[in-house]
Amino acid sequence: MLGSKRSRRRVTTALAGLGLLLTGAAVQVGASAPAQAATTHRVLFDNAHAETAGNADWVISTSQPDPLGQNANPQSETDWTGALSSWGVALQKTGDYSLKTLPSGQSLTYGGSSAQDLSNFDTLVLPEPNTLFTSAEKTAIMNFVKNGGGLFMISDHTGADRNNDGSDAVKILNDLMTNNGVDNTDPFGFSIDSLDISSGYPAAISDSSDPVLNGSFGKVTKSLFADGTTATLKPADNSAVKGLVYRSGYSGNTGAFFLTSTFGSGRVAFWGDSSPIDDGTGSSGNTLYDGWNDTGATNAALALNATAWLAGDGGTSGGGGGTGGGTGTCTAGQLLGNNGFESGNTTWSASSKVITNAAGESAHSGSYYAWLDGYGTATTDTLSQSVAVPAGCTSAKLSFYLHVDTAETSTTSAYDTLKVQVLNSSGTVLGTLATYSNLNAGSGYTQRSFDLSSYAGQNITLQFTGTEGSKYQTSFVVDDTALNVS
Repeated sequence: MLGSKRSRRRVTTALAGLGLLLTGAAVQVGASAPAQAATTHRVLFDNAHAETAGNADWVISTSQPDPLGQNANPQSETDWTGALSSWGVALQKTGDYSLKTLPSGQSLTYGGSSAQDLSNFDTLVLPEPNTLFTSAEKTAIMNFVKNGGGLFMISDHTGADRNNDGSDAVKILNDLMTNNGVDNTDPFGFSIDSLDISSGYPAAISDSSDPVLNGSFGKVTKSLFADGTTATLKPADNSAVKGLVYRSGYSGNTGAFFLTSTFGSGRVAFWGDSSPIDDGTGSSGNTLYDGWNDTGATNAALALNATAWLAGDGGTSGGGGGTGGGTGTCTAGQLLGNNGFESGNTTWSASSKVITNAAGESAHSGSYYAWLDGYGTATTDTLSQSVAVPAGCTSAKLSFYLHVDTAETSTTSAYDTLKVQVLNSSGTVLGTLATYSNLNAGSGYTQRSFDLSSYAGQNITLQFTGTEGSKYQTSFVVDDTALNVS
């Protein structure tokens, strides 16, 4: 590689020979734009736990994991097939959401290499699961929420065991909250009641400041019982829990039909019935109920506002006063998704072809790595990932392996640089951890490490920015990143 240019730059070089260098430069600048994708709300709908058993059809589309495979520009609920298609289409039409489904046969993970790993999402929706989560899945869900994820749990009435395996959603979700290996003491501050409430229109509380009841998708006034259940609040276990919609005649800690809470740096919502999210469409042969469009309720606004809030929009909800509430404890672990780049161009926001398995450089381990610059022409490449550092962690260590090679001959001048920086959610630089240059060139990889414990309790973006001059190439090659907390 030493002394050569990256082959993918040859297209731009050829254009320059035709007098089109300005156009080629514009293409390269445009390639940096994916860094903005981090602001898109990424939502994963679970379909790996019998969400379509019996008459249930709790999917946004039959195209899984990507609903856009069925219709890339949906305009109505029938453009996608599923009883949750109205929910999915409404989010898709805003242009602010990236929606995926975890297909049947897969498992929920957090911190793994799968494209559907929870580290790649802001919110997880559990629409009436009908099989128990494994121990590993429960730990993954809890750590996802603790580290800043949103969790939307939707139950149904007791006895709604659609696949006759002995477990209904009430049992499954209560098991998640009491037997998860992370916090088994009512971590969200409520338990689900074993009830079957046949009908009714439970009313929302009066709170004009609550972002779920008064979000961008409309004002929430009532919801719908069509065989559902409620929850009992336990604020002594988590003061952030807050009932938003109550069964008629109930208030306070009993009879909550819809509630919100926080845990660690994350947000939680619970709904006691699946009928409100049912839009009456879906695969043929299923008996469905159109609660989404029920004129006696405002179920669509409630589902959509809650999704937005869980993904990070709006103000705080819950008695604890925000996403920093909950236990504030820390579970030791590695927080970065696709940290060795082996899943290719996922999780990270990167300039075009930065994440690669090209033969021009070598990975520290595996096949893929991140290659910034190396063109021998004026270039800026970026690589970034957003992550929530749990408030309770006293240790947070960023590490990565870096290899630098260059065609520069100077031993005193830094012509090409790689900055490693921490940014906030608005893109403001909070700190520059290091600046490397052509002067750091050498054979092989060197591990670099930095203390990020001062960012505990914050949502941050880790960003690598490679800037190359116009004459000789310098390649900055990054692999095997990690953010270990304890």
